[in-house]
Amino acid sequence: METVHGCVYDPSCPTRETLARIADKWTLLVVGCLGDNTKRFSELRRGIPGISQKMLTQTLRSLERDGLATRTVYPTIPPRVEYALTPLGRSLDEPLAAVRTWAEANIAAVRDAQDAFDTADAAPVAPVAVG
Repeated sequence: METVHGCVYDPSCPTRETLARIADKWTLLVVGCLGDNTKRFSELRRGIPGISQKMLTQTLRSLERDGLATRTVYPTIPPRVEYALTPLGRSLDEPLAAVRTWAEANIAAVRDAQDAFDTADAAPVAPVAVG
């Protein structure tokens, strides 16, 4: 039977790994923070409040491994390290920007839905008469 979906729905599809990378919240924020600008590690940390040094390091390494970002080390004392999106990474920024924009535009509706769900979930359930 042929599926109507692409291979990403197949558990053995390697595209799932890439999808997991780009669907990660830190990837979305790091790619957005880099945009078209080269940034140092400390600039990225300031630009993404709440991200730990460890998580930023892991995210940047993964982006570099996947060909989405570059890391350039300058031989100064102390060494200066800069990060930038590759052309492939820049091509990802536009669709991720759409996701960020959607989230910002729809947060009120999402919160309203969460509140309604939580309120309904907390309401006592009346017993059903079996007859």
